Amino acid sequence: MGTLVSRVQGLCDRMKLRKVTIVMIGLDGSGKTTILYRLKQNEAVTTYPTATYNVETLDIFENLSLVIWDVSLGAKGGPLKRHFLECCQGFMFVVDSTDTERFYDAHDDLYYAVTMDSQALPFIVLANKQDLDGACSPPELVNHLKLHHYPARQWDICGCSGLTGEGVREALEKMCKMIKENER
Repeated sequence: MGTLVSRVQGLCDRMKLRKVTIVMIGLDGSGKTTILYRLKQNEAVTTYPTATYNVETLDIFENLSLVIWDVSLGAKGGPLKRHFLECCQGFMFVVDSTDTERFYDAHDDLYYAVTMDSQALPFIVLANKQDLDGACSPPELVNHLKLHHYPARQWDICGCSGLTGEGVREALEKMCKMIKENER
């Protein structure tokens, strides 16, 4: 009898979870998949270049079930990103903070995502690879990505390392908070 009660309670607790969908985008090699599996497994895992997308459900916050889409569609897949953005409550844009030569490309990719998003979704920029020498700081990335051009949008930037996990969970907490504020 106790086992049955436990199962029913577990099912009821699961039904109380609010589902939130977040899309994670950024240039290839920025660390999206590493961050996703750091959040899912709380450890660094060996990853391979993502050809299309990965999706994971994370139940790491109380009463909140996060469905995170790690989307890597390449240069020709840009128009498809719009479809992913239409079905989410916010997005995370991952930047390799050490790849200064591609900051312009990252800016263009972010600009494209922001301008094709008709819902004015909140977004967070993850300044990844902060654990490496020569990483650009989050305040410097604000300038490189021209984030000040989005005053009407709710956004934030967080330094993190998908490899060590530093700052990753905190960035996701900020993202969830922005989504809640946006829904009010």
